[in-house]
Amino acid sequence: MVGLDKRKMERFSLALPAWLSVTDQPEKQTSSECMTDNICAGGAYFKTEKPFPIGTNVRIDMILPVDKLSNFKGTKSRIDVSGSVIRIDKNGMALRFDKRYNISPYHLDA
Repeated sequence: MVGLDKRKMERFSLALPAWLSVTDQPEKQTSSECMTDNICAGGAYFKTEKPFPIGTNVRIDMILPVDKLSNFKGTKSRIDVSGSVIRIDKNGMALRFDKRYNISPYHLDA
């Protein structure tokens, strides 16, 4: 069927700043700063001119505005999650998140 979306989770078109670090190559500290294009509970698409190879394991740090989350003081929170690259194309890469994550208040270091 043309146009059928097989995704099981709702996706949100959301541009968040993100920092990606390769975790399965400790001798090569490869990292990338990019923006998300869309995101869901299971993963996200990251815009980048230099995607990591499929299968690469990464640590992902994203900054999320939290104006609606009353538990955090301030205006942003930091999401730390890990995942792996499942698809690449000329505009970026798709990552599947692992089940473990941490959301904490985001503070700029002085």
